[in-house]
Order: sequence, then C-alpha cells, then structure tokens
Amino acid sequence: MTVPPLRLGVNIDHVATVRNARGGAYPDPVRAALLAVEAGADGITAHLREDRRHIRDTDIAALKERLAVPLNFEMAATDEMVAIALATRPHAACLVPEKRAERTTEGGLDIVAGRDHLAPRIRSLAEAGIRVSLFVEPEPAVMEAATALGAPVVELHTGSYCEAAIEGDPERVAHELARIARAAAHGAGLGLEIHAGHGLTLDSVGPVAALPQIRELNIGHALIADAIFVGLTQAVRDMRAAMERARVRDMRAAMDRARRP
Repeated sequence: MTVPPLRLGVNIDHVATVRNARGGAYPDPVRAALLAVEAGADGITAHLREDRRHIRDTDIAALKERLAVPLNFEMAATDEMVAIALATRPHAACLVPEKRAERTTEGGLDIVAGRDHLAPRIRSLAEAGIRVSLFVEPEPAVMEAATALGAPVVELHTGSYCEAAIEGDPERVAHELARIARAAAHGAGLGLEIHAGHGLTLDSVGPVAALPQIRELNIGHALIADAIFVGLTQAVRDMRAAMERARVRDMRAAMDRARRP
C-alpha cells in the first residue's frame, strides 16, 4: 500500500511583517524563501494583500525570478490581483477571502455565493497556465462547488481545528478533524487535489498530515515563530519530520487494518 507524498509549502508573509515593522529592507522575505527551500520546502507561498501589509509587489517579482520551486501566489479574487498574477505567471494562484480589518485570513472563501464573481477570474488564470486553488471551508458541498467552478485544487481551511487544539477541547478537535477528513475524501473522490493549511503547528500538524488524500500543507506563521528560537532551517526540518512521521504512522495503521480478517 502506498500513500502519495506530502508536500510542504512555506508561507513567508510574516518575514515581511517583521521587515515592514521598521519600514526598511531587512529581513528579506526572498532570503527566507531560499533558506526554506534549502531546508526542504517543496514550494513557497506569499500573499500579496490589497493593503500590502506584509508582502510587496517587488517581493512577488523577486520570488518569481529567483525561486527554482513552485511559487504559490495567494490573492484576493479582484481584477487588480488577477492582473498581477497574469503578469507574474506564478506556478499557482490560491484565491482567498480578504477583509481589510482582519489580522489574518478568517475562514474559507464563499464559493457558492461568489460563483458568478469567481468563475471568470478562475477561467482567466487557468487559461494563462496558472494552477488555481480555492481556500475553502472543509465541507462536501463546497468540494462540489469547487468542481463546478473548474478549479483543480482546494486548500482546506484548518483554522477551526487548530483553535480547538490550542483550547484543549478534545471533543471539538475530533469534530473539526472529522470535517477535514470528510471533505478531503469527498473532494479527492471528485478529482480535486487536496491541500490544507492555516494555523498548523508542530503540535497540531500530525492528524492532518496523516490524511492520505491531502497532498500539500501550506504553513507560515508557526514556522516563522519557531524560527525565532531554533532558526528557520531547523523549523522547516522539524515541521517536515513531523509531517512525515504522521504519514508513515497512518500508512502502517492502514496496512494493519488491511491484514485483519
């Protein structure tokens, strides 16, 4: 029995947050991206927000020029951001909800109510050869809506699960993890490539990484926070090791179940 490999995308937004706190050029998020790749990251994620609160346009251009791994361009589904994506041609564009007042992305994109707004933007990106993913809530109906929109990838919002884990609420943890598992299985069955992310830490990543349908995790804040104490290279290595341990444990458990009469 084989389980597909699990990729790690490292989000470098909060290196830019630290840089922008002083208004200068240091620390350089592009340097952080290159260090993350050396440490084992399979791709780099960067969110160019409409208010440019962390990543800047020049960062996106520099990342596209210097990275030898895929660049995942997180963006609001606006004409401005679509135009930047079409000019930059990243490997992937992940459409996310965006509100000016929020500290970070809160919840998944409403792709059911937003279908008419999203469809032409998804089509424009896809026609340019950019792989489109949708950052969404882990619900089977949402997986079906993503399929109808023609997006090949969904990224499941893991924030509610991570909040429950931090609060130490085992019942809610189990509920939220079950939501993610159901959505991942349903989406994969529809032919979607399943990614996940938001709020994942070394303590919470294991159960999500163990889900065999999930092909990629995008993690940022926890890695940058851990880098304060152990350095970015070690933080990335530790996260990848935790992901791989969980994946191997799940594969062994599945093999044991298959052997039972």
